[in-house]
Amino acid sequence: MTVPATALPPELPDPLAGRVRAWLADDPDAADRAELTRLCAEAVRDPAALDELDDRFRAPLRFGTAGLRGPLRAGPGGMNTAVVRRAAAGLAAWLRATAAGSGAATGSGPGAGGGNPAAAALVVIGYDARHRSEAFALDSARVVAGAGLRALVLPGPLPTPVLAFAVRHLRADAGVMVTASHNPAADNGYKVYLGGAEPDPGRGAQLVAPADADIERRIAAAGPAAAIPLAETWRRLDGRIVEDYVHAAVAAVLDLAPTADSAPTADPGEPEPVQAIVAYTPLHGVGAQTLAAVFAAAGLAAATLVDEQAAPDPDFPTVPWPNPEEAGAMDRALALGERIGADLVLATDPDADRCAVAVGGRLLTGDEIGLLLADQVLRRRPGPVATTLVSSSGLRALARCAGVTYRETLTGFKWIMRADPELVFGYEEALGYALVPDLVRDKDGITAALAVALIATAAKRRGRTLLDLLDELAARIGVHETGQRSVRFTDVTRIATAMRRLRSQPPPRLADRAVTGRRDLLSDGVLPAEGVLPAEGVLPAADVFVLFLGDDRVTFRPSGTEPKLKVYLEVVEPVAAGAATAVAAARERARSRLAELTVAIDDLIARLG
Repeated sequence: MTVPATALPPELPDPLAGRVRAWLADDPDAADRAELTRLCAEAVRDPAALDELDDRFRAPLRFGTAGLRGPLRAGPGGMNTAVVRRAAAGLAAWLRATAAGSGAATGSGPGAGGGNPAAAALVVIGYDARHRSEAFALDSARVVAGAGLRALVLPGPLPTPVLAFAVRHLRADAGVMVTASHNPAADNGYKVYLGGAEPDPGRGAQLVAPADADIERRIAAAGPAAAIPLAETWRRLDGRIVEDYVHAAVAAVLDLAPTADSAPTADPGEPEPVQAIVAYTPLHGVGAQTLAAVFAAAGLAAATLVDEQAAPDPDFPTVPWPNPEEAGAMDRALALGERIGADLVLATDPDADRCAVAVGGRLLTGDEIGLLLADQVLRRRPGPVATTLVSSSGLRALARCAGVTYRETLTGFKWIMRADPELVFGYEEALGYALVPDLVRDKDGITAALAVALIATAAKRRGRTLLDLLDELAARIGVHETGQRSVRFTDVTRIATAMRRLRSQPPPRLADRAVTGRRDLLSDGVLPAEGVLPAEGVLPAADVFVLFLGDDRVTFRPSGTEPKLKVYLEVVEPVAAGAATAVAAARERARSRLAELTVAIDDLIARLG
């Protein structure tokens, strides 16, 4: 496949013209080639188009930890057929080399095989309902099959937790999920999970270093996308994989639920038991059918859906940022909750691995939800728990009360899931929760939604709400108020500049309070060995900077998926002698201090930027 030189305008500057010509010659997708050719023609007369073209070819979309994410556009700097095929080829090459060297691909479950380890290696592939997701998934399957490996594709657009479940359930050697999670409609992504041996705590979790860098090297060596071998020997799974997920998820969550709700259906002739009224939005994503299935299997009343957001729609017409953390994203769900008198308002992001919760018109923070879920899990299944260094220290306090091990990790479930081989619960403040790590080695918005609904139902039967439960929890561990500031940059280099300035000139005071300590993970962290945390309390090197004000803290971190600088704030206020009556006063003091600290941080960010 070649494109004649005359296809490009002669006025296109070198060396850009040469890079574009080489890419066009190797791009297997006719629509992507046509898009790039049109942009080249526009670039001759439109400086903005030339800047766009140069941006696409300035650097390739990097295959970092977990995989790829970027805008849907032709060229090496976007998500497109050529980039996806090369990514799949790099993953397949890594699997062949790893299996040949270790014989790891020898599972005994459905889809696994014996004999030649490389030939037995299995990749299970899922996708959401975004633009081109299915096409990218099927292309990945063809590339994997063309490399002589086994490829199974999920039966349709499904939540990311179903794919993560399938990796462990089918004992696959790797999993691919085509999704950009909560990014805007113009984006897509390519998330990678690794299998591994049974004792490995990372089996079925997102990949980490050094595998990510090794796979990226193999992607770079994959050769022209148009020449990558394809095969149609892949197979599409049927609906039983979803049924298996629903059955396993419901059984696991009911086992963790408040005792009175393990059998929520009344005996014949008895009055129907009280249930929480739930309003729910999948934010135009793929969560609705799976969530409905787990609610029904658990004996809960169906949630009332936000009609205009119920069906998958890759354009996300009602939410420019389909992220329940973003201001306004849950407005329709909150309005529906008010109309129907809901006890609980739930939202999942487009691939349903995150879950947001509102009660009485108030959005709970990810930390509040995480602590409620952790408390419930530890009542039924005491064991190690983990969260990230940007999440609330309340989990540490709760673990101390329960007498269990607490682990703190870098941001991301790839780290949380590897925090402890016996992990029973993990969460991060960005609305991600793992209630059953043995089932799904990642965050799971479906099981989180089910668990929250069961907890709210049990509370309602006692005349309580989730807000009351939060107060009861604060009486035991103190008030932990958290907040976040997020600054979006059009020029991503300014984020690095702001972090450098912060490190070189950290403020001695914030909100008229002395900064009592600092932590810089660029200098204090260590390089990970095979993706495992080196020791308790020691974290891998990362671009994270923390300021302490006594027990309060402020953490600065560039986003790993968006051009944002994120700042996480936490204020800790003890509750006198664990008195429930003192919680309200302690919460008011904490909120006042958090508000003052937020103003100071806004001023600091303005000076840094």
